[in-house]
Amino acid sequence: MIRRAKVDDANRIAEIHVFGWRCAYRGIVSDEYLFGKASVGKRIVSFTKAIEEGVENILVYDENDIIKAFMTIGKCRNEDKTDCFELWGIYVEPLLKNQGIGTEMIEYCESYAKENGYTENVLWVFKDNSLARKFYEKMGYKPDGKEEILERFNATEIRYVKKLQ
Repeated sequence: MIRRAKVDDANRIAEIHVFGWRCAYRGIVSDEYLFGKASVGKRIVSFTKAIEEGVENILVYDENDIIKAFMTIGKCRNEDKTDCFELWGIYVEPLLKNQGIGTEMIEYCESYAKENGYTENVLWVFKDNSLARKFYEKMGYKPDGKEEILERFNATEIRYVKKLQ
């Protein structure tokens, strides 16, 4: 079941986030960041605050009281896509991948966007994250040529878009 995150979920969300980053971004983001600066404790604080303040739309995939994934979604943050929706981030517990959880969450995001009047969804992904890019392409997303360099990670992100029908 996909539902809105509660404050009590912040610890599990932080675990998935940090472990997910370490597994997915090793070789893309520095080990110094992944194993030093990216700490579960810091993420618990930031997720707790985000959930309490309702600043971000944080949703979790909860099955039998086990949070297996989470995503953040909302209005697109890009100035050239003001009438688009965005999948800001999605993380599935690395040990639980390839079970359809990510697919279900993206489909939920797209349905939510359509229900709220959006006709296009966007997301950003590290250029060197070939597994994620392959997954998004399987879900019907295509790069639109927009790239950004994230200087704090010394890595390039590319934007993917999908028309919603």
